[in-house]
Amino acid sequence: MTGPVLRLKRGRDRALTHPWIFKGDVADVATVPPGSAVTVIDSTGRIVGRGFFNPRPALCCRILTRRDEAIDAPFFARRMAEAVARRGTAELARLVWSEGDGLPGLVIDRYGEAAVLQCLTLGMSLARPLIAAALREAIGDLPVFNADDEVGAKLEGFAPARGWLDRAGPSAVTVEEDGVKLRVTLGGGHKTGLYLDQRVNHRRLADGAAGRLMLDAFAYTAGFACHALARGARGAVCIESSAEALALARENFALNGVADRAELLPGNVFDELRRIERDGTRFGLIALDPPPFARTRTAVDAAARGYKEINLRAMRLLEPGGRLATFSCSHHVSEEAFEEICRDAASDAGVTLRVVERLTQAPDHPVLLTVPETRYLKGLLLEAV
Repeated sequence: MTGPVLRLKRGRDRALTHPWIFKGDVADVATVPPGSAVTVIDSTGRIVGRGFFNPRPALCCRILTRRDEAIDAPFFARRMAEAVARRGTAELARLVWSEGDGLPGLVIDRYGEAAVLQCLTLGMSLARPLIAAALREAIGDLPVFNADDEVGAKLEGFAPARGWLDRAGPSAVTVEEDGVKLRVTLGGGHKTGLYLDQRVNHRRLADGAAGRLMLDAFAYTAGFACHALARGARGAVCIESSAEALALARENFALNGVADRAELLPGNVFDELRRIERDGTRFGLIALDPPPFARTRTAVDAAARGYKEINLRAMRLLEPGGRLATFSCSHHVSEEAFEEICRDAASDAGVTLRVVERLTQAPDHPVLLTVPETRYLKGLLLEAV
C-alpha cells in the first residue's frame, strides 16, 4: 500500500459493498490535493479499495477498485474495454454508466460517429486525457465531445468542460433506434443528447400503437411519439415547454415521415393536461416521462404531489383499454413510493388500471445489487380496465 490514505471510522461497513464514502464516514485522511486518488482502509487498517477524494462535497470519495492498484492509464484501459465489451458492437449506446460500470462519476454515450463524455466528479475531470485515450482504444479514433454536468461540477468545484475534446466532429448526427430515426445535437438539450435509458420503453409502449391516438407529455424530442407513429398510431399530441426540444421534435417527425400525424403543444404539462381533460379528448396511449421532481430529500413531499397530479390527469384521459407508461427518474423517490403515488392517483381519478409491466432503464445502464442508486428510472405500464 502506497500513497495517501483515507481511514474510515469504526463500524462503517457499508463501504465494503457500496462505493460512496461521506465525510461522516471518515476518521482521518492524509493531506492530498482534491481530486487525487487515495487508498481507503477500515479502522483496523484493512484495505477497502482505492478512489478519488475531494474534501469539498459531502460525498467525498467514490471507490473505483477494491484492489490495491494504481488508478492510471492501464486501469482505465481495462475498465473501458470491459464496459464496451458488455455493449457488443452497438453504435447507439451508453458505453459507461458511472457506478454501474465501476467508474463512478463518469458517463460516456456513443451516437454513431461521435462519443459524448460527461464528468461528474473532480477526479474524473482531471483524468479526462486518460479516459479519452482508453475510450478511443476501445471503440476507435472517434471525435469526443465534452458535456460535463454543471450541477455536479459546481458541487465538486471544477469548471465544466463543454465542447470538443481535441478536434471537432459533427454538430449533429442522425441515429436509428429500432427503425426510428432520431436527430441528436451534440452538446445540446438534456443529458448528452437523447434519453438513451428509455430505448426499450419506447418500443414497449409503441407495440400497442396501431390505430390509436397517442399523448406524449414532457415529450422532449418526441421519442415516444415517433415510435408510436412509426408503428401505426393514427396521431400523436406532444406537450413540451422547451422551444429547442420542440424544434428537434419537428425534425424527428420529418425524418420519419410522420409529421402529418403529429401535433406539438408548447406549454406547461400540468396546464395542458387540465385543458385536454376539459376538452374531452381521450387517448389510447399516454407517455408521462417528467424530469426529476425531487433533486433533494427535502423536495420529496412536493415531488409526490406533482407526480400524483400528472398521473391523476393522465389516467382520466385514457380510453377503455388504453395504456399509460408513467415514470419517475427522481433518485429520492423509491419504486415502492412511486407505485403508491400512482395507486393513490388511480383511486382519486376513479379508474381501474391493470399493471401490465414494471419498467426500468435500458440494459446499457447496468444496475448493481448493492448500489440501489444505479437503478434510478422507475416506471409502470398500466392499462385501463
